[in-house]
Amino acid sequence: MTDDTRIGPPNFGSEREMLRAFLDFHRATLAMKCAGLTDEELRQQSSPPSTLSLLGLVRHLAEVERAWFRRVFEDNEAPMVWSEKIDFQAAYDASNSTRAEAFGAWEAEVANSRRIEQAAESLDLAGYQPRWEEEVSLRMVMVHVLLEYGRHNGHADFLREGIDGTVGA
Repeated sequence: MTDDTRIGPPNFGSEREMLRAFLDFHRATLAMKCAGLTDEELRQQSSPPSTLSLLGLVRHLAEVERAWFRRVFEDNEAPMVWSEKIDFQAAYDASNSTRAEAFGAWEAEVANSRRIEQAAESLDLAGYQPRWEEEVSLRMVMVHVLLEYGRHNGHADFLREGIDGTVGA
């Protein structure tokens, strides 16, 4: 794995600074877990019948970013990236995907999510979550997405170790 260039969250800061920093730290962790691998290695599945792979996680988290930022705060009807309906499982099938495709979509969604968060005057900004058919706050969205990354970065740890034995951080 390449050198760890992630910026750790501060020890002190406002709620928003902490949420932003931890979310960016986890985004950087996912990228780090994928660093230096070929497309074939990124598509390597964990253990059949599961289709889980590092590239599948990147694709899935692109969908998560889109569903929780773009669809909640900008366009409730925005199409998902890899499925006609909201099917987060579809993104896990990265058998025909490439690093360029998956990371391109993920990086675009992360940039959009950051833009939405930075433009918001408050964590109390309300958006409409179409799947739940109710309003949610930016605070809730940031916590939810942060937890998604935390959970899936745990998967990424095991996947990376299975590919080339790399462990840690």
